[in-house]
Amino acid sequence: MWRLLPVLVVCLGQAAFAQEIDRSLLPRPNPRLVVAVDPTAPPADATVSGKAEVAAASDPVPDSVLASSLRPMPRPRVLTEGLAALKAASNAPGLDLSGKLPEDEIDLAAMPPPSKKEERKKKREAASKKGSVCGVASIKGQEIAPIKSKVKGCGVEDPVAITSVAGVRLSQTATVDCSIAKALNRWVEEVAQPAFNGNLVEMRVAAHYSCRSRNNIKGAKISEHGKGRAIDIAAFVLSNGKVLTVAQNYNKLLRRIYKAGCGYFMTTLGPGSDGYHEDHFHFDASARKGGAYCR
Repeated sequence: MWRLLPVLVVCLGQAAFAQEIDRSLLPRPNPRLVVAVDPTAPPADATVSGKAEVAAASDPVPDSVLASSLRPMPRPRVLTEGLAALKAASNAPGLDLSGKLPEDEIDLAAMPPPSKKEERKKKREAASKKGSVCGVASIKGQEIAPIKSKVKGCGVEDPVAITSVAGVRLSQTATVDCSIAKALNRWVEEVAQPAFNGNLVEMRVAAHYSCRSRNNIKGAKISEHGKGRAIDIAAFVLSNGKVLTVAQNYNKLLRRIYKAGCGYFMTTLGPGSDGYHEDHFHFDASARKGGAYCR
């Protein structure tokens, strides 16, 4: 009896250990994922074994195993390599998704040199801008210091002294601001010069900046001349030397270009308007309310 006691204790211990395993919270290994190892196979080299494991992780897994396994499967090798390449490309400096090279990487040697025609055009443009004012190449002159006045309403904050507009010279340098200079330039370029078939070479200026009242009437409001926003034209000189004055040659042609000025200036006054402008055209760029005043 006493001889059988050790055997009985061992059997009871093994049974208790088996029950303990059965009550364990750890999941049992999936028999389908257990890899059989041949005990008679020679031990593999560590390097070779590592490569084999990586290859095995990347090899396709049977659908039956995928269906029964709850663990995430490793990414396929192609997908892993593709994601790595995209990440490396996104971190590349100076990446431009438009496909264009940055300006500092443009191959200037591969670009064709400018033609002689293009070079001549650039030279003409550069030359045409010399001596221009008001940001318009065809308005020639120079910027001058602001004009101050003790008379209220007179003075020009940003005056320019212009000598020609649209290629047509002025008989005297006119002190105005850029608003009237630009309007006069457009009127000459689009109306007066075409009307004279391109033969207009000079305009005689009767008045420009002058701190005075309207029509020199005492007590009247300050004229637009006193603000640098007006200019008076008395005659037109053609390339053949002929001079057409407003006082003596107010013909159909001069009437037409005067009337067209209403679309370029805020105020146009001439022969027959008020008795004060019988010998010249008065053009101004006043900040008039209610639209242009043309008579």
